[in-house]
Amino acid sequence: MNLIDDDAAYSALKSHDPRFDGVFYVGVTSTGIYCRPVCPARVPRRENCRFFTSASAAEKASFRPCLRCRPELAPGHAPMDEAHRLADLIVQRMDEGLADEGAGLEEIAAHFSLSSRQLRRIVQQELGVSPIELIQTRRLLLAKQLLTDTRLPVIEIAFASGFSSLRRFNDAFSTHYRMPPTSLRREAATHPAKLHASDTSTLQLGYRPPYDWESMLRFLAGRAIREVEFVSDSTYSRTIRLGSHTGWIKVSQALDRNALQVEFSHSLISVLPALLGRLRHVFDLTARPDVISDHLMQDPRLKKAVVQKPGLRVPGAFDGFEMAVRAILGQQITVQAATKIACRYAEAFGEEIETPFAELTRLTPLAAQVAHASPDDIAHLGIIRTRAACILALAQAFHSGALQLEPGADPEHAVARLVALPGIGPWTAHYIAMRALRWPDAFPKEDIVVRNNLGGVSARRAEEMSQPWRPWRAYAVMHLWNSPAAR
Repeated sequence: MNLIDDDAAYSALKSHDPRFDGVFYVGVTSTGIYCRPVCPARVPRRENCRFFTSASAAEKASFRPCLRCRPELAPGHAPMDEAHRLADLIVQRMDEGLADEGAGLEEIAAHFSLSSRQLRRIVQQELGVSPIELIQTRRLLLAKQLLTDTRLPVIEIAFASGFSSLRRFNDAFSTHYRMPPTSLRREAATHPAKLHASDTSTLQLGYRPPYDWESMLRFLAGRAIREVEFVSDSTYSRTIRLGSHTGWIKVSQALDRNALQVEFSHSLISVLPALLGRLRHVFDLTARPDVISDHLMQDPRLKKAVVQKPGLRVPGAFDGFEMAVRAILGQQITVQAATKIACRYAEAFGEEIETPFAELTRLTPLAAQVAHASPDDIAHLGIIRTRAACILALAQAFHSGALQLEPGADPEHAVARLVALPGIGPWTAHYIAMRALRWPDAFPKEDIVVRNNLGGVSARRAEEMSQPWRPWRAYAVMHLWNSPAAR
């Protein structure tokens, strides 16, 4: 579906402005290839260009992905209205479903309280393709990236991308790209520096610049759970558990490519789509810093902070339960004190794991493990009894399914459910929504740093003053937390 002003898109294409990367794609009728607007190839003639809002729409129109700019590396398109938001969340759920053999359109529709017919209509309306075509495109783009950037066997790539058999993978790849998968593998072999024969592989996750990697690492380092996470001056590493699969990842920045490099253990290949989806949430890779900054700079109180750090992101959460427990432990004490208690908690309830890193030796505790503990089991870690009871109630609600803490969950319902638990107030609930639910409008108005930066106002007054920042109040909070006085 083409909803783009073609003249404006062509003007943007000629500029090669990276701010348009991921916003649209151009199909070139003379070559049958589609590209990102940052492609280094010569700009085609205007009459040979067709513009699309998604890679799926371009492929439905029979265009093949460019091997130079690699459309699968383009950053995501931030949703701006409800239908776009819902379509984006459906895509996220589909990515999670690729790793789960039992997941289907009916289950995805039920998760959003939709019928499968409604789900198909929303995806078709917003993305220009059917859900099946969307899944197929995303599987093929992931497979293409794995073929190009790793030495994984083709059969492992087929299953990691979500195909049920090697034959179906070969047929789909040849039909869509008019070449067998082995052709891409042969081309990748001509660039041996990109490939490594080991028990790990490395992929890139693109973002729209600017990206304040230093601030992201500083935030995560201050809240890292020892043995589960490790943050150096330039990297973030952690142990991973997705279903029955365990392993580790190490993330660094590739400045020259506007991307993050993710090294992952091969034990996680079977859950790769879900893993990459979660990492996009953790590092806020689909954010539109241009749109967000332009909006927030309209308020003179934020303009200076935004100008100084235009690439500031909202750190997400790899595991919603882990992040919620960490938030509860941080109530009314310093970040450093909460981190020490969180480390004791992980040692008590987290399983051991072997990794190549001395700093990563434990998996994050499961809600099921904590739900069967007693208040005394938690309290003896140095956690006050009321807070221990709060963690226990959270674990039980999470384990039973009564509480969902993941992107896509209804934020208002989740906040209400959190506040109903003993020991969780509005500040903690909004902080969890801000990070675990990826709610861009979350606003912990009770936060003392936020209120002080607004002139020592009351929580009620802070709420009133924040209205012009909507729907990006979570980003405004990050700017206030990163002010020199707050640090």
